[in-house]
Amino acid sequence: MSTARQGPLLLGVRHHGPGSARAVRAALDEARPAAVLIEGPPEGDALLELAADPGMRPPVALLAHAADDPGRAAFWPLADFSPEWVAIRWAQEAGVPVRFMDLPAAHSLAAAGEPDPDRAESDTVRLDPLAVLAGTAGYDDPERWWEDVVEHRGTGGAGEEALGAFEALGEAMGALRETYGDGGHHRDLVREAYMRQRMRAARREFGDGYAVVCGAWHVPALRAKTTVAADKALLTGLAKVKVETTWVPWTHRRLARAGGYGAGITSPGWYAHLFSARDRPVERWLTKVAGLLREEDRQVSSAHVIEAVRLAETLAAMRGRPLPGLTETLESVRAVMCDGSDIPLALIEDRLVVGDVLGEVPDGAPVVPLQRDLTRQQRSLRLKAEAQERELELDLRKDTDAAKSLLLHRLRLLGIGWGTPTASRSSTGTFRETWRLRWEPELSVRVAEAGIWGTTVLAAATARAEADAAAAEELGEVTELAEKCLLAGLSEALPAVLRALADRAALDTDVARLAKALPALARSLRYGDVRATDATALGAVAAGLAERICVALPPACAAGLDADAAAELRGHVDGVHAAVGLLADADDGLRERWSAVLRTLADRDTVPGVIRGRAARLLLDDGRLEAGETARLMGLALSPAAPPADAAGWIEGFAGGSSGGGTLLVHDDRLLGLIDTWLVGVPERAFTDVLPLLRRTFGAYEPGVKRTLGELVRRGPAASAQAARATGSAPEGFAPDLDPERADAVTELVRMLLASPDGVAAA
Repeated sequence: MSTARQGPLLLGVRHHGPGSARAVRAALDEARPAAVLIEGPPEGDALLELAADPGMRPPVALLAHAADDPGRAAFWPLADFSPEWVAIRWAQEAGVPVRFMDLPAAHSLAAAGEPDPDRAESDTVRLDPLAVLAGTAGYDDPERWWEDVVEHRGTGGAGEEALGAFEALGEAMGALRETYGDGGHHRDLVREAYMRQRMRAARREFGDGYAVVCGAWHVPALRAKTTVAADKALLTGLAKVKVETTWVPWTHRRLARAGGYGAGITSPGWYAHLFSARDRPVERWLTKVAGLLREEDRQVSSAHVIEAVRLAETLAAMRGRPLPGLTETLESVRAVMCDGSDIPLALIEDRLVVGDVLGEVPDGAPVVPLQRDLTRQQRSLRLKAEAQERELELDLRKDTDAAKSLLLHRLRLLGIGWGTPTASRSSTGTFRETWRLRWEPELSVRVAEAGIWGTTVLAAATARAEADAAAAEELGEVTELAEKCLLAGLSEALPAVLRALADRAALDTDVARLAKALPALARSLRYGDVRATDATALGAVAAGLAERICVALPPACAAGLDADAAAELRGHVDGVHAAVGLLADADDGLRERWSAVLRTLADRDTVPGVIRGRAARLLLDDGRLEAGETARLMGLALSPAAPPADAAGWIEGFAGGSSGGGTLLVHDDRLLGLIDTWLVGVPERAFTDVLPLLRRTFGAYEPGVKRTLGELVRRGPAASAQAARATGSAPEGFAPDLDPERADAVTELVRMLLASPDGVAAA
């Protein structure tokens, strides 16, 4: 058949189709072409030899980015089951030339910022060729049609059969191109003109004895008789940029259409299985499913697997399908192994149908120096890049864990979000850090972008921090940057950051911005204890900032604030209070000065209620406000003369659900009685206005606290308190005095907690 063929061998494929991949290998084995052209950017030709390296393990992607703008990048992903990858490996094994033939990335990246002609008209509809062919064949699902006619053809048949299948698919695409033209894919016309030029060059070198592996949609255009002049006209005047290329690891998840990949597929994990399982694919697949469910402690036996296979085959026969497809296998799994539940089925779809397989690229692949340093540190610290999300617990007292923390923080400062800090579930000590790690292929682009800052992670992060400090316009940006520098151990960047911090702090008069900046500085001053980083240079700046806040906060809170501004300042009061607690060790008088500010805020009736209430609560918690004085302040705030909205704000500030206010009210009948009395007396029209605020305050309480408060209110807290005082007893459920025997029972446990490393850290 190969001798009778007119022109080159055109193999129109579906990108990432295992059936197409098997058919490509069979067709190439049959035709034995002298060269192979692959759809892809010619800039990658020099990298093709790396495909034969033992260290290259798909899925991988060819990455091209603009040399002067690494963020302008494009990927060409390839998996084991991609026809293009199979063609590349066949050519290398056969010892024949293999080259890319698509429009150069230099042109496509230059056009990346230009309007897309495919979407220039609002009524343009881009044709889905597979959907049209599936509909013509009577299918409502293109994926199911493709499985039936291509993926379920066993091993692809003999070479003659494979060549016939490609010929038939090419004819079908030809009919579509005759009917729909470019189908709304206007840029394809330029790409196809360049492909024809590459084919002419191959013909001059190899005659017609070469093969082309490309998307089936392009086959009719590559067969069309066009002139050299016409193709040159389409390519004249194209913009161009300098491009750098390399191979990067890819993932099955990024091959999925749901990830936004235009040529994506719905089930890369399933397709990988079909490609690797040369016989009994359904039985092997359901065995994998059973293994996964067993790992999740579900009772699945071999009998379940046998029954699921039978059900899948029965469903396929009833629907007239040659073999069970993904739909039939998942339906059988849901019925037989998952007891009809969608919850374990969702796990199967995530882990096996899509999957988190991450490819590998050999060390010989060209990379920016920053990537090389990052790879070295990853290996040294045994921080393996993985596609599946995982948690990493670090103990900063250990040298290796501290080094991992520094690396992850430096990468975050560079915009390389490999790790995300998260709350620890096992410890709250300051020596602990918990990270959520997941390596995404796009991070390779971020590394290339960050390469402009330096050749090592440390040098690049230092330069980036200094540049960010110089460019920062607000005080909060610089304080956050100072915190990041200390977390990342960037001692050389700190002088520049501190100069910028001092300059902006001296000029900023907005108390809200000052208050927002102080907590980050206070936290930064604590890092020296954990990371052996000298943060004392921040002390003078933090002290000056705290003094300015103490002076400026009371006037700012009495300036006729609206509800939103008052709520924002209330949050800043909390932040400053926490910061003062951290800074007080270095400045004994600071705590006293701050307490005086809180007392001023609590006493002034011109201050919004939410701030007055919060100030009173903070003073009470610090032991600087007696219970009687607290009741007096609440009584004034909730008096009939107080506007209901302001009174409700006072309650929110004092007893907000996240501050333990519910527990306080449970144990203080007098305060609960004041709130109850006020609430009963709120006028009907005003009650409607304050109800959302009250619901937000009390709705955040724990269920047990809400039940107890409801019971106390039902009985009447004032009456209960009066009865308790008269009889010397306590309300039901509470003893009148502390029980020494029960209290002593916990002392040993407390002693053990304080003696443990985590306990010391937490304390």
